[in-house]
Amino acid sequence: MAEVKPAELIFTCFMLLHGFVAALNCTSPTPESLFNALESELSTKKLTRPVKSFSRPMNVSVAITVVGIIGVDEKSQTLTTVLWQVLEWDIEGLSWDEKECGTNRVSVPREKLWVPDVHISEFMDEDKSPKTPYVYLYNTGRVFDDKPVRVVSSCRLEIYTFPFDIQSCSLTFGPYLHFATDIRMVQGATPGETLQESREVLETNGEWELADIDIARSSLVLDVGKYSEVKYCIILRRRPVPYVVNLLIPSCFLITVDLFSFLLPPQSVDRSSFKMTLILGYTVFLLIMNDLLPVTGETTPLINVFFSISLALMVASLLETVFITNIQFSSTQYSAVPHWLSVLVLQYLAVVVCIPPVKKSNRITVFLKPSTEDSAMNTNISSISVRDFQSVSNDTDDSVKPRPAPPEPTDLTLDELRKLSRDLMAIRLQVDKHFHGSKTSQEWQMIGIVIDRLLFGLYIIFISVSFITIMSIWIRNNSYAA
Repeated sequence: MAEVKPAELIFTCFMLLHGFVAALNCTSPTPESLFNALESELSTKKLTRPVKSFSRPMNVSVAITVVGIIGVDEKSQTLTTVLWQVLEWDIEGLSWDEKECGTNRVSVPREKLWVPDVHISEFMDEDKSPKTPYVYLYNTGRVFDDKPVRVVSSCRLEIYTFPFDIQSCSLTFGPYLHFATDIRMVQGATPGETLQESREVLETNGEWELADIDIARSSLVLDVGKYSEVKYCIILRRRPVPYVVNLLIPSCFLITVDLFSFLLPPQSVDRSSFKMTLILGYTVFLLIMNDLLPVTGETTPLINVFFSISLALMVASLLETVFITNIQFSSTQYSAVPHWLSVLVLQYLAVVVCIPPVKKSNRITVFLKPSTEDSAMNTNISSISVRDFQSVSNDTDDSVKPRPAPPEPTDLTLDELRKLSRDLMAIRLQVDKHFHGSKTSQEWQMIGIVIDRLLFGLYIIFISVSFITIMSIWIRNNSYAA
C-alpha cells in the first residue's frame, strides 16, 4: 500500500471541505451577490424535497415554547394555547463560505423554499395567529422556521376532581402527507429545557398554570403507510383558590348553620321556618354560582355531588323537623306504634345514636267493669233494706195512729250511690285511656328523637368526610411534582 504524504492528505481534506462549504460562488461579500447565487440555486430545490436521494428521509426537528394559556373549555373539550413553533431542516447540497459571501445566515421568503407540511393532529379551529413571511437560511444549508401558532386543540378533560383537577393535553406534530420514509420527525429540545423556557416567557396568569411538559416520539400506522410524529404532553393545573372562596366556603357555612339548627327545640315552629329559609338561600346560591361549575355530558364533578347531597340533607332535615313537630302536637291521636318500627328504631337505631333503649313498663292497668254478681248484690241489698224498713214501720204503727210516710231515704241514697259509681267508672276509664294514649305518644316522640339524633349524626359524618376529601385532593394537587 502506497504511503500517503501528510501534505497531500491536508490538501485533499482542504479541497473536500472547500467544495462542501463553498458550493455557492459569491462574486463579492454583498447581499446582492448572495441573493443572486441563492436565486439560481433555490429555484431548483423548492419543488421537491431537498435531498440527494429520494430513498433518504429528511429529518425535521420540532420544538415549541408555550407562550400563553388562553383557556380550557370543558363543554367543548378544547384547549386554546399560543405557541412558538420552531422547525429546522437541512437543504442538502446548499452551502456557502461565510467570508466570501459576507454572512453566515440570511432571511429568505418562505415561498422561495420547500417547507415541510408539519401540522398538529389535534387542531380543532383555524389558526388565527399572525403570519411570518420569512425564515432563516444558514450557510450550512440549515433552515430555521420560527413562527407563532394559536392552537385550538381537542383535549380529553377529566373534571371529576374540579376545582382541584390536573389536565393532560397532547399536541402531536407530524407531516400531513409525507410518510416516515420521506420525513422523520425529531425532538428539538429536552422536556426540561422546554418547560423552563415556557415558564420564563409565559405571559398569562389566569385560571391555569403550566405544571409540566413531556415529549415522546411516536408513529401513526395506517393502511396506506407509517407516519413519524413527535407528541408534546402539556400538563396544566387549575388554580383552585377562586372556586374555594366563591363556592366551597359559602356552601360549608350554610351547611354548618343548618347543622347547628339541630340545637333548636324540635317541637318549635321556629326551627322549621329557619330551615326553610336556609334551603331557599342555598338554592339561590346554587343558581347564582351555576355558571362557575363545569358542564360535560360524560363525567359529573365531585363538587356537584357535594352540592346535591348538601341540598338533600337540608331537605331531609326539614322533613324530619316537620315529622317531629307533628308528633309533638298530634301524637295522642295516633294509633299504637307498629311492632317492627318500635323494634327497629327504639331497640337498634337508638343504640347506634347512643340513646339507651326504652324499657317496657311492668305496670298493669286494670279496667273496672260492673259484673253480674255486683248487680245482684246491689239488688239484694236494696230489697233487703226496703223490706226491713217496712217491717220496722209495721211494728211501731200498732199503737200509734198512722201518719203520712215521708220519702224513703234509702232509695235516695241508693240512687246517689249509683250515680256516683257511674261517674267514678267514667273517670277511671278516661284516666286509663289517657295513660294508654300517653304511652303511645311517648313512643312516637321517642321515635322522633332517635330520627333527629340519627340525622344529626349523618350530618356530622358527611361534613367530616367532605372536609377530609377536599383537603386530600387539594394537598395532592399542590404536591404534584412539576
